[in-house]
Amino acid sequence: MTPDQQALVGLAAEILAARTSNDQLASLERSPERWDAALWKELAESGLVGIALPEEYGGAGLGLVELCLLLEQQGRFLAMVPLWETAVAALLIAEGGTDAQKQAWLPGVCAGTVRLSVSPALDGSDGLVTGPFDALVLVEGSSVVLAGSIDATAVESTTHQLAYDVVAASGEPLAVTAERVQDLVRIALSAVQLGVADAGTREAAQHLTGREQFGRSLATFQATQQQLADCYCDVQAMRATVGQAIHTQARLDVDVAVWWATDAGERIQHVVQHVHGGLGADVTYPVHRRLLWTMRTNALLGGPSRQLVRLGAALV
Repeated sequence: MTPDQQALVGLAAEILAARTSNDQLASLERSPERWDAALWKELAESGLVGIALPEEYGGAGLGLVELCLLLEQQGRFLAMVPLWETAVAALLIAEGGTDAQKQAWLPGVCAGTVRLSVSPALDGSDGLVTGPFDALVLVEGSSVVLAGSIDATAVESTTHQLAYDVVAASGEPLAVTAERVQDLVRIALSAVQLGVADAGTREAAQHLTGREQFGRSLATFQATQQQLADCYCDVQAMRATVGQAIHTQARLDVDVAVWWATDAGERIQHVVQHVHGGLGADVTYPVHRRLLWTMRTNALLGGPSRQLVRLGAALV
């Protein structure tokens, strides 16, 4: 990373770490809103929400690389804010919106007063829209609509956050392709999944180092070392393929990154749960949230088997 990118990651980690303790997340999960409005405000005031948006609308004018570094931190800290949804939808408006659409939505996004979401119509996904949101970028067949009038029903999601089943939505066309919407969503969710997996692997290693059995640290047993080594290798493969997808934004590279994110991401969290023993099954202990986030992301993306079907079709 460049020095500016390192500073970005450091700032995001500092803000998120201060507001995502186990007690704070548990409290949010019991609240009716299911998201952290105070954290959202702080992220906006620090300039992070609009990091990839043009400076003329209040953004930082950076790119997809910096946005995905930020989203990785969201996954690392399991931050309950509509960050990836708003950032992706706003980037699509910046790319394909009219001047009126940009002026109507982007300054509010940068200021933290507007929240957006996106419904990319991915094959195999559960079709739910994560939120909360004030407007929605919606794929309808081969066209894309920016909908400000939305009829949606809130439903419980696996992460204790609210998701929404969109009954009806109306708005104006957005000059981007359905494939572009889908690819940006898939890259963003892969970056979030990378953060979840990396942090889970490191937390499992810390846990094993601090626990003893037969007078020895659990981290010195070959079986646990091999399992965590495999997780580490999976995380590095996820990081490499996400980086490739960000830099080329080619459909095949995105497919590869999403397969690693869904397949390795799920495998890593099963290992993390397992090596925590009984604590992994205790919902008052934080480790279970990583598995829930991973399964929710897989549901949004359609799961690893769907990605192999896409890759197979592309290769033949």
